[in-house]
Amino acid sequence: MDQAAEQPRKCPGLNCENDASTLQCPKCRDMGVDSFFCSQDCFKRSWTEHKQLHKSKNPLANILAPGVVSKVDPETGHFNPFPTYPFTGALRPVYPLSEKRIIPKSIPHPEWSQTGMPNYPYVKRNNITILDEKGIAAMRKVCRLSREVLDIAAAALKPGITTDQIDEIVHRACIERNAYPSPLNYNHFPKSHCSSVNEVICHGIPDQRPLQDGDIVNLDISLFHEGYHGDLNETYYVGETARANPDNVRLVETTRQCLEKAIAHVKPGVAIKEFGDIIEKHAKTQNLGVIKTYVGHGINTLFHCAPNVPHYAKNKGVGKCRAGMTFTIEPMISLGNYKDKTWPDDWTSVTVDGSRSAQFEHTLLVTEDGVEVLTARLPDSPGQPIPFPPEAVTNGEGPK
Repeated sequence: MDQAAEQPRKCPGLNCENDASTLQCPKCRDMGVDSFFCSQDCFKRSWTEHKQLHKSKNPLANILAPGVVSKVDPETGHFNPFPTYPFTGALRPVYPLSEKRIIPKSIPHPEWSQTGMPNYPYVKRNNITILDEKGIAAMRKVCRLSREVLDIAAAALKPGITTDQIDEIVHRACIERNAYPSPLNYNHFPKSHCSSVNEVICHGIPDQRPLQDGDIVNLDISLFHEGYHGDLNETYYVGETARANPDNVRLVETTRQCLEKAIAHVKPGVAIKEFGDIIEKHAKTQNLGVIKTYVGHGINTLFHCAPNVPHYAKNKGVGKCRAGMTFTIEPMISLGNYKDKTWPDDWTSVTVDGSRSAQFEHTLLVTEDGVEVLTARLPDSPGQPIPFPPEAVTNGEGPK
């Protein structure tokens, strides 16, 4: 973020009602676009939505192939679209992406299915929707369907399958449930789910790379059904080599526990900001970093809405839990540095040091006396937790 002199104006941050400061998005500055935010935290929280402005100002960005591509493999036709990019880890994108998958017109589509933009109305950060019984029943249904789709996709994971093949499985399972995969064309995201491998924190685009024995992969599934959205994700071990890696297990199982501990604290009256304290405290016992850029969120008839749910300690999350609200908690935890970097595809977020990252997410309903996990695991859900290895670190101080 760069500073620039400017008269008072409204901050364009997600669900933000503050006046903007002199902090300007550097990309917008270079493009000659006025875009001033109230704070660094607000800019980071709003990045996923804000970066679409950069694409909208360059109408050719979504229809032209990348300007620089590596040599195409003559046998497979595959290539790395960003060969000169300084990747932080060993993972590389494997293009070309498959053609955009089609949802039958008979299935209700969200507004972004054609335009790519949600066009949601402005909502104050503390304006939290409380659902009636009809809305709660609809959320229970779409979240159950979302769990079914995630479990189907997870059951197909094995060394050698590509994340694009997983995307086809997800897409087909959504259609079978008369549901639209919420990510598809959301802010122009090209696929029906996010597959985030190894150092990818979130928003990985499914491509032609086969999963390898030893990888970990997060599958993030969201469905739109009968006017409501469900959202969940889990991180899985690919092959026995992944399960035998002590660092993988320490990372994945601690992240799972971070979510469980935060959920156990949900009940009416609890401040949203408290979940980050719980998550970071537990992550630090295993010397792990907590990603600060991305947050959990409200969800109902809107895919993303108030409240924002930060996952790090001493955050400034707004609001308290109220019976009838639905929202996600989705901590992203790394083996190393908590800072992130985004690939040139404007979606794939990776750890800045190339260390591995894991994430787990549930959609939650606040009840009169506690919480209902709408996307709860089933007895036969793939990806059961496994024991910590003896090498697990305890009582660490965490990355700086």
